[in-house]
Amino acid sequence: MNSKTHLGHQAKKRFGQNFLHNDAIISDIVDAINPEPGENLVEIGPGLGALTEPVVERAEKLSVVELDRDLAHRLRHHPFLAPHLTIYEIDALNFDFAQLAVEMPLRIFGNLPYNISTPLIFHLLTFKDKVKDMHFMLQKEVVERMAAGPNCKAYGRLSIMTQYQCQVIPVMEIGPEAFKPAPKVDSAIVRLVPHKTISNPVKDLNALNTVCLAAFNQRRKTIRNSFKKLITIEQLESLDIDASLRPENLSLDDYIKLANFIADNPPQMIEVNESKSSRRATKAEQRKTKAKE
Repeated sequence: MNSKTHLGHQAKKRFGQNFLHNDAIISDIVDAINPEPGENLVEIGPGLGALTEPVVERAEKLSVVELDRDLAHRLRHHPFLAPHLTIYEIDALNFDFAQLAVEMPLRIFGNLPYNISTPLIFHLLTFKDKVKDMHFMLQKEVVERMAAGPNCKAYGRLSIMTQYQCQVIPVMEIGPEAFKPAPKVDSAIVRLVPHKTISNPVKDLNALNTVCLAAFNQRRKTIRNSFKKLITIEQLESLDIDASLRPENLSLDDYIKLANFIADNPPQMIEVNESKSSRRATKAEQRKTKAKE
């Protein structure tokens, strides 16, 4: 049988499908999630039901978000699962998870497609106020980046944005042999627990994201160069931040400090945006002029 076929389903590369089939690992993952009756559980990408079935056995009911219409069809007609599932056939990247959290907070879990895992994590973080916890199977490297601290290569925008909003707890590592088809990378389970309160809050989360993008888009540059369109060397000095450091040398608190400064002093950001707009307008006018000639 084709190695990409499992339980009669051909894995689809465009959906990043790799199906768990190791019973011992599945049991360990479900134990880590610890689902209980009455909880508001949501699974992203249930696939062929490797996690879905044991979770339903413990929790009795479950909402699932599945993009693959063939797999959604299988779930709707599954002799055991169907009565216990509420199925949303939609791309999780476009799904409004808030609609599921009307009465109680969400507990979200899933074996996320590795090809969209980072943007999906950022999407899910927008609903963090309605989430109790999240458990995800991800590429091991992504989990390492989430949990990384300053002064290491894995540390970056994902580390800062995730850790600011959640407690990041690596749970277990899983080899490729536990999946069918086997991915070319190691995997890991991570637990994300949104902070109930943030001791050092940022004034504008978008400002924090802006600072992280500026820093890590060219992470080998010193922050003197990374932030030159956002903040001057003198302003960095006033914040007690060494302009000769590289982005991975700054702590989460440093990035919060920078974001708060940007939130309070937006003219520089506006100037950058305006100058770009002006250049685009100038180029447009030049094209019009040439067309007239």
